[in-house]
Amino acid sequence: MKKTFRFLEFKVYKDAKLFYQKVVIITKDFTKQYWELGDQLRRSALSVVLNIAEGAGKDSDKEFNRYLNNSLGSINESAAAVDVAYDEKLISPSEKVKLLDSAKQIADQLGGFSKKLRMR
Repeated sequence: MKKTFRFLEFKVYKDAKLFYQKVVIITKDFTKQYWELGDQLRRSALSVVLNIAEGAGKDSDKEFNRYLNNSLGSINESAAAVDVAYDEKLISPSEKVKLLDSAKQIADQLGGFSKKLRMR
């Protein structure tokens, strides 16, 4: 029997939530001109979190893996949005580095988790 809300224990879920929280704080300072970029960055970061949670509730590892891959796509989208935000001078070099480092750690965890599920 599958544990209810097992995703709450996953390190990648916890790290994705922290990433989302950082994104929310940083995007609050985006100018109105870039509201779409801020909105998209928040939505892609939140999508990482929600896909991990939704996938954890699926009946098979194959289904769960599909959601992990969706999360991986969303963390890549978030990284691209961070890069664009930097180019538009909406975030500092240090904020870019911190966000991209967090995104890379999450991407690596998702990749490892996905591989582990495929090996079962």
